Amino acid sequence: MCRQVFGFRLAMIALAAPSALVNATPGVATRLVGAAVVVTFMASYVLFRDWERFGPLLLRHPSLLAVDTLFASLLLISAGPTSTLAYVSVCTPLLAGIVYGWRGAGCFAGLQGVILLLAQTAAADHHKVVAQAFLLPGLCVIAGAMGVTLRNLMLRFGEATTALTTVQARLAVTEAVGAERARLARELHDSVAKTLHGVALAADGLAGSAGADHMNPTLIRQQAELVARSARRAAAESRELLADLRRESNPAEGTDVLVELAARTRDFSTRTGLPTTYRPTGEHGVPPVPPAVARQLLTIATEAMENAHRHATPTKVDVQAGVHDSLLRISVYDDGRGLPEGTTLEQLRRAGHFGLVGMVERAASVGARIRIGRGGHDSGTEVRLELPLGALTSPKT
Repeated sequence: MCRQVFGFRLAMIALAAPSALVNATPGVATRLVGAAVVVTFMASYVLFRDWERFGPLLLRHPSLLAVDTLFASLLLISAGPTSTLAYVSVCTPLLAGIVYGWRGAGCFAGLQGVILLLAQTAAADHHKVVAQAFLLPGLCVIAGAMGVTLRNLMLRFGEATTALTTVQARLAVTEAVGAERARLARELHDSVAKTLHGVALAADGLAGSAGADHMNPTLIRQQAELVARSARRAAAESRELLADLRRESNPAEGTDVLVELAARTRDFSTRTGLPTTYRPTGEHGVPPVPPAVARQLLTIATEAMENAHRHATPTKVDVQAGVHDSLLRISVYDDGRGLPEGTTLEQLRRAGHFGLVGMVERAASVGARIRIGRGGHDSGTEVRLELPLGALTSPKT
C-alpha cells in the first residue's frame, strides 16, 4: 500500500514539475525548485521501486519523511495551491498514518497544513486562498485518519491471517496423524492381524488336543504344523508389508496390476480350496501403476476375496480386471448369500467389522470409486473398483 502511495505521488510530481519550474523566479529560485524536483522524484521512485529494501529505513527515521516534505513544499509554493501538486500533498499524512500511526499522522498533517497555508498566502488570488484554506488542510487531516485506519485494519488482518495459518497447520497435522493411523490400521487388519488370529485358533486347537485324555499324535503333529505354517505366513506378510511400504517411496517403479492380481487369485484359490477364476477384460492393456496405488488396488481385491470366503459361503469367486472407457475396472464377484439389506458403513464400523470400511477408505485414498452390492447379478456380492487412467500418470511440467 505504501508503494502505491509513492507511485501516485511520483506521477503527480512528474505532472506538476513543469508548472513549478515555469512559475519559479529565474536564478537561485529556479535551481532550488529544480533540485526539489530531482530529490522528491528520485526519493519517490526509489521507495516505489524498492520499498522492501528502503521502507524499513523510512520506518526507523521519520525525519527522512520530514525532509522530503520540506523539499516538496518548494514545489508546492512554486507551482501554486491550485496545481495538481497541492492535492498530492495529502499523500504525506496518509503515508505517515500508515507507517507511524496516530502520532505520525497528527504531526505530518499539521506540518503539511502549515505548508499549504504558506502556499496559499503566497498566491495572488486571495479569493482562492480563502476557499483553499479550509479544504486542503482538512483533506490532510482526513488523509491522516484514513492512513491510521488502514494501518489498524492491516495489522488486524495480519493477526487474523497468522491465527488462521496456525489453525490450518494444526488441522493439517491432526488430519495427517489421523490418516496415518487409519492407514496403519487398514494394513494391520488386512494382513498380519488376520493371520495371527488364525495362529491363535490353531494354537487353541493344539492345546485342546494335547489336553485330551487320549492324545492323537498324528492330529497333534498336524495342528502343530498348522501353527508353524501360520506363524511363518504372518512373518512373511510382515516382511511383505514393510517391503511394499518401502517401495511406495519410489513412484518411478511401476507395477503390472493384472499380473499381480492373477497371482493373488491363484494363491487364494490354492490356499482356501475355493474355486476362483481370473479373467482379463477391457479394450487394451493397463499401463504401469505407481506402487502406492497398486498396493491399495490389490489389497482391496484380496480383501474382497477373503471376505467372500469367510462370510458368504460361496461356491465360486470370479475376478475380472481391465480397461473400460478410460477406467481401470477391477471386479470381484461371489455367488454367496450377499450382504444383509440396509447394511451401511457406519453400522459396520460400530460393530467392529472394518473390512468393508477399510476397502472404501483405500479406494478414496487413490481417487477411485468403489461399489459394493449385487451389481448386475441376481444374488451374491460384487465389489467393483473403478479408477480413472488419468490418475495413474503425473502431469508433465
